[in-house]
Amino acid sequence: MTLSRFITENMEAIVKEWQNFATTMEPAASTMSALALRDHAKLILLAIAKDIDSSQTAAAQADKSKGLAPVRSTRETAAATHGALRLLSGFDMNQLGAEYRALRASVIRLWTQHEAKDMDSEVFEEMIRFNEAVDQAVAESTSRYAAELALSRDTFMAILAHDLRSPLSAITMLSFLMERSAPTDTVRKQSGQIQRSAKEMGAMISELLDYSRTQLGKGFPIHPKACSMRVICRDAVEEVRSAHPERQLALEVPEDLAALVDEARLRQALSNLLNNAVQHGDPASPISLTVRTDGKSMTIEVKNHGEPIPPDALQVIFDPLVQLSAKSAVKPDIPSSNLGLGLFIAREIALGHHGSLDVTSDRENGTAFTMHLPIASAVA
Repeated sequence: MTLSRFITENMEAIVKEWQNFATTMEPAASTMSALALRDHAKLILLAIAKDIDSSQTAAAQADKSKGLAPVRSTRETAAATHGALRLLSGFDMNQLGAEYRALRASVIRLWTQHEAKDMDSEVFEEMIRFNEAVDQAVAESTSRYAAELALSRDTFMAILAHDLRSPLSAITMLSFLMERSAPTDTVRKQSGQIQRSAKEMGAMISELLDYSRTQLGKGFPIHPKACSMRVICRDAVEEVRSAHPERQLALEVPEDLAALVDEARLRQALSNLLNNAVQHGDPASPISLTVRTDGKSMTIEVKNHGEPIPPDALQVIFDPLVQLSAKSAVKPDIPSSNLGLGLFIAREIALGHHGSLDVTSDRENGTAFTMHLPIASAVA
């Protein structure tokens, strides 16, 4: 009897073993019914049996062994749906993978016991085809599981960040009232510290909301209008200078340069780049913000000197939630208050303006983040 036929004709026994193993996946399984534990097992096995009987090329065989085979139908596979439902049931990724390892072992053991024959080349070929089909099912399940996990995480962060704004606003308002009616200088200083901490928290919450918006497919809202680039850059520099009065910040921008941009978003991007330079740049060297235009495009550069960014870090520096090594920070012994989203958000803002953001870094020339805005974003 072929393996595919064995699977089809002994479906109940195989699914029973699937259920028995799933029962051991504590604590999630303790609250699940037998039907839920069997979830999509039959459909997955039928798909595997069908796959074993189908013809395939050597290239297709290699792809399936790596979980890279294309889904033939526009409908979601049973394995993908199984991965999503296991997440909702509380299974972790290791438990999801363990189910398939147990399935693989159970089917082969039951089949060889049933057949009790020598392992000829035909049997080996069927086992290979079976393992390839299981590998593809594992890939589909884990891929959907990971996607659903990321979606739930991003949704949670969006809700959390949104809900934190109200109590933070109350804290900020009360700190202003404390400062206004402070009976002593000590209380006045304390209320000022509360305001500064609330401002940092507000910036972190805004970053979380921006990140969640991009991950949930909503993107960054960009509302361009004619603005003075000198005003935007000056405001960004002054904001950073007020927080770090000890640092040297140099600004070079044409006096009459106007741009069709989202003023608030572009100022946010520049503030992120300047704060990054403050955190990782040499305190004894100035940080420069330079804007140039050739009449057709606009280039904005934020440059600092200090420890260069390692080449491997340059590959991921714009990825969300990536932070440079503490060794590159000016004060590595002080924990960073940022979330590793500043550069990601700055690049998203550049992309939202149909531009780009690049970085170069070496010991001789320093670290330079360069934003290029196309001519559609710049007007004389």
